[in-house]
Amino acid sequence: MIGRRRPLLRVAAIGGVAYMGSKAGAAKANQQAAQAQAAPAAAPAAAPAAAVAPAPVAEPAQDRITQLKELASLHDTGVLTDEEFASEKAKILG
Repeated sequence: MIGRRRPLLRVAAIGGVAYMGSKAGAAKANQQAAQAQAAPAAAPAAAPAAAVAPAPVAEPAQDRITQLKELASLHDTGVLTDEEFASEKAKILG
């Protein structure tokens, strides 16, 4: 009988550890699910803060310079008249 108890105790100990591990895993999964449900409520509050952030200033200036260079090249080649060049330049700078 003594030889028989050890394997049974070992199986009982292993089974107990496996049971407790599965309970801990289930509890962690429930906690993550609760956090996931709470997270969407906080997400819309973060979105307006991101929308309020100022846009980089360098890009529009580079875009204007590029447009003015294209206009100047069109004017130099004779595609645009002086009046057309002046009006388009005013639109870009205005």
